[in-house]
Amino acid sequence: MKTNLLEIKNLSKIYHNEKGELIALKDISLEIKQDEFVSLVGPSGCGKSTILSIISGMMKKSSGEIKFNKKKPKIGYMLQEDSLFPWRTVLDNACLGLEIKKELNDNTKKNVIRLLKKYGLGDFIDSYPNSLSGGLKQRVALIRTLALNPDILLLDEPFSALDYQTRLALSDDLKHIILNEKKTAIMVTHDIAEAISMSDKVIVITNRPGKVKKIINIELEKNGAPTENRKDKRFNYYYEMIWKELDHHV
Repeated sequence: MKTNLLEIKNLSKIYHNEKGELIALKDISLEIKQDEFVSLVGPSGCGKSTILSIISGMMKKSSGEIKFNKKKPKIGYMLQEDSLFPWRTVLDNACLGLEIKKELNDNTKKNVIRLLKKYGLGDFIDSYPNSLSGGLKQRVALIRTLALNPDILLLDEPFSALDYQTRLALSDDLKHIILNEKKTAIMVTHDIAEAISMSDKVIVITNRPGKVKKIINIELEKNGAPTENRKDKRFNYYYEMIWKELDHHV
């Protein structure tokens, strides 16, 4: 049995402004296991991205507990946009996180080159972002995040800026890379099909204030690449289940 990497207990977030207080999250409790891929789905504005921001430490919680199974976990955060600098090469962009953390050295740079070559970017190491497709740019962004050797990856709608076909292809790429590198991931998405096809577990969040409405373990017959998982005979069963649990169209 896999151990818990992360436990969240009774997490709440309250915003204060001139009109009073706004409860964004209320009593969120989750368990994320080692090497698990978890997706958060729910209506727009329900606090899905807020959960990621609090886990990452970018935002303070109002109450509750966030507990990792190690003292100083490394957290990788991948946003909707690739945020590559056009004046830096692919290699330099992929090394940016290491530079910021002051962890760039010969060994870590060699690991970045290994990742770029292993995942289809070896021919683009000295290229600039303007020569890459949207899908390849996102792959560079993922490798930049993986270069830090994070214990957990937080993915905030990583495919939302891409066209449908590229989204499908990149979902296969991302799942393959995460499985290969044995990483734990939490992904926020508005796409139910995306969540089912990529995840071990889908967590449905209610409308604001965001609460956990249902946790659904995804058990597909083959559990292969996301594009293949969409053809699984149980796929529609999970899709209808999650759709019914959502408060309104996502």
